[in-house]
This record gives sequence, C-alpha cells and structure tokens, in this order.
Amino acid sequence: MNSKIFTPRFLFVAFTILAAAAMRLIPHWPNFTPVAAIALFGGAYMTRKAFAFIIPFAAMLLSDLIIGFHGYMIAVYFSFAIAVTIGVLIRNNIKFVTVIGASLASSVLFFLITNFAVWLGSPFYPQSVAGLMECYAAGLPFFNDSSLGISFFSNEILGGLFYNGLFFGAFSLARYRFPALVKA
Repeated sequence: MNSKIFTPRFLFVAFTILAAAAMRLIPHWPNFTPVAAIALFGGAYMTRKAFAFIIPFAAMLLSDLIIGFHGYMIAVYFSFAIAVTIGVLIRNNIKFVTVIGASLASSVLFFLITNFAVWLGSPFYPQSVAGLMECYAAGLPFFNDSSLGISFFSNEILGGLFYNGLFFGAFSLARYRFPALVKA
C-alpha cells in the first residue's frame, strides 16, 4: 500500500464519501440526498484531482447499481462532474461562504442540467426555447411532495446545504482533533 496516497486524510475523505453514498439507500425525502455534497466534498478535499473524480464517481456508481439506472443518468453524472469541479475550484478557499455558494451553485446546476436533458429527450415539450422554459417551469412543482409541501428543487437545495454543512463541518472539526488530516 502506497503510504503517500493512502494517507489518513485520503482514508477519512474516501470513507466519508462512501458512507454518504450508502445514505442514498436509506429512506429519505425526495431528492434530499448527499449526491452534490459527495461531489463537492471529494473535489475540495481529495488531494489528487484524479481521486477527486474517481472516488465520488465510484461511490455513486455503486449506489446506483443498487438503486437502479434511468434514461437521464448521463445528465445526472455530468452535473455530478461539474459539482466535483466546483469542489476542486474552492479547495484553496474553503470557508463558510464559499461552501454555501458552491452548494447552491451545484444544486441549481443539477436542476438546470437534468431538466434540460428531460426537455431534450422528451416528446412532451417542443424543441424550442419556449419548450425548454416550459420544462423548467414544470420541473419545479412536478416533483412536489404534497405531504410535506416541499418541492423536489427545494429538497435538492436543502439537502445540499445540510449535507455540505455536515461533511465540511465534520472534516473541519476532525482536523483540529487529528492533525494528520491537515493537508500535507
């Protein structure tokens, strides 16, 4: 085992990502999952850029093998890659405000990209700017969880903020307790 790669920091971050991916398998509110947080966290804290993509993607793929795939998986994984990239971009400036901004940006981009894919691949909407806007408008209330009155889009934003707060906050606290987690 190469000790330069498999550092305590790497293992902590990788375990957090794998545990978060497993959380997708337990019952949860619609779209209130750690998906975007996995991507941001991996991008921000995996020291090697290749692992920043590989570990979160592997974790997503493993959970998707259990959950199942659908016709718009390419859009989901593309938005996931953008979230990892945002994490990489903020890695040298991880602060409360940047994490919140990155979390919100990832959630909004996920909504825009996945609904664009629905518009592009669906016979329900005209292939025009008006059809795209109709698809985006339909995406907001379409996934409404009427029992809680919270929409799919709101759940994505709230889930991203919650899980990013949890992962980034826990890692920040762990670094104080275990100095080996600080970037070498």
